[in-house]
Amino acid sequence: MTHYQSPAIAGREADLHSLLQNREPVWLQDTNLRLPRISSAFACALHMHQPTIPAGKSGELVSHLQYMVENQGEGDNHNAEPFAQCYRRMADLIPQLISEGCNPRIMLDYSGNLLWGVHQMGREDITGALRYLACDLEMQRHVEWLGTFWSHAVAPSTPIPDLKLQISAWQHQFVDLFGEEALKRVKGFSPPEMHLPNHPDTLHAFIQALNECGYSWLMVQEHSVENPDGSPLSHAQRYLPNQLVARSSTGDIARITVLIKTQGSDTKLVGQMQPYYEALTLEKQPLGNRHIPSLVTQIADGENGGVMMNEFPEAFLQAHRKASNRNPSDNEQAQTVAINGSEWLELLEQEGVTASDFPEVQAVKQHQLWEKVGSCSTRENVNAAIDELKANNSGFSMEGASWTNNLSWVEGYDNVLEPMNQLSADFHQRFDQQTAKDPSITTGGSYRNALLHLLLLETSCFRYWGQGAWTEYARSIHSRGKDLLN
Repeated sequence: MTHYQSPAIAGREADLHSLLQNREPVWLQDTNLRLPRISSAFACALHMHQPTIPAGKSGELVSHLQYMVENQGEGDNHNAEPFAQCYRRMADLIPQLISEGCNPRIMLDYSGNLLWGVHQMGREDITGALRYLACDLEMQRHVEWLGTFWSHAVAPSTPIPDLKLQISAWQHQFVDLFGEEALKRVKGFSPPEMHLPNHPDTLHAFIQALNECGYSWLMVQEHSVENPDGSPLSHAQRYLPNQLVARSSTGDIARITVLIKTQGSDTKLVGQMQPYYEALTLEKQPLGNRHIPSLVTQIADGENGGVMMNEFPEAFLQAHRKASNRNPSDNEQAQTVAINGSEWLELLEQEGVTASDFPEVQAVKQHQLWEKVGSCSTRENVNAAIDELKANNSGFSMEGASWTNNLSWVEGYDNVLEPMNQLSADFHQRFDQQTAKDPSITTGGSYRNALLHLLLLETSCFRYWGQGAWTEYARSIHSRGKDLLN
């Protein structure tokens, strides 16, 4: 078996838990925005990811970016360097706008695979740029990092015990690269593919894990949630913070604030800065007994496709220049501004707007489910209700909802899912009792290597590109993980 240095994905669980619980506001001390002067706002996030694959020269685990560099003739691998530049370019664009007198904002969502991969490659130009964006005091006013699953797993089909492992592994990776002060600022979570579970027990476990890992809010796709009566979100509601209520099949409740990502996954929305132009059409709206600014929230792949590679930088600069030129200097007039998610929520809280004021939402299709289950909610009743609803309604699904609803992450992938579920079961059988007795087990190489292979097998890419090379990568990772556990 090929040996390599495993990433920092475990070993500091207790430290990070104490670091991230009961956090104080982090944006209020830095922000130069004032809520009364804002009529509407736009919050843009860039999602960056490259999977880890067993395709190094000797079969070792490498970043797909490295594979692209070493195999320029395949597919669009000639874009390896343009992709690499996309990963670092916000470290140029943000200071440029600041030097022009603008007040830019961006949220960044980088998978753990990618953070590890560029570090493995020795691309200090990328890692250094990201460290500047995460750690520099001036950049921290303008740049918000979002947490995510370490290996770009999709939540609904990830084994429930591994949801927290994925979340925690990313926090370990981030703190290893950028330090504790940078991690303390990470309050929002961006689920890969915007994929929100709607099975009650998976969703409850997911939200509970986010709460336990210290997250304050979650970004969700608008059509992945519904109102408690099953109706879709109103037009105005999309621009407010909402409170996601996750009820398990046994009646336990977990809650988290959610910001609503509007519309689909088309990168043109961020690539051409549509959120800014949409925000220009919006005004303050009532929430509780106050009026608050409407917020347009949007995320897109930061490097994928010609629009993001080529058109986004100029569109990003142009939108922020227009926002700065358009905003009046008169303190009494309201503005349309760029803002980041945690910054917005902290400014709202400062004005006395709290989570209890937010509209409640639940995962899509849950109204149908709870109506069928009735007052006697048990795991058996919920499963029976799901089976009945599926049998009577071809449109009913408990696979969750994402920005790629034309794809299933489950159908046709038994040859990946079954080994994945088995490796997860074997991992927990091997380590759960040990770590309960002696938490220091997680610092050991055998634990971390086994965990690495488990997390990697859950990478969504192995169920995105269809059968072939990618499912073979999954088979190889499963085989190595199984050997490590044995």
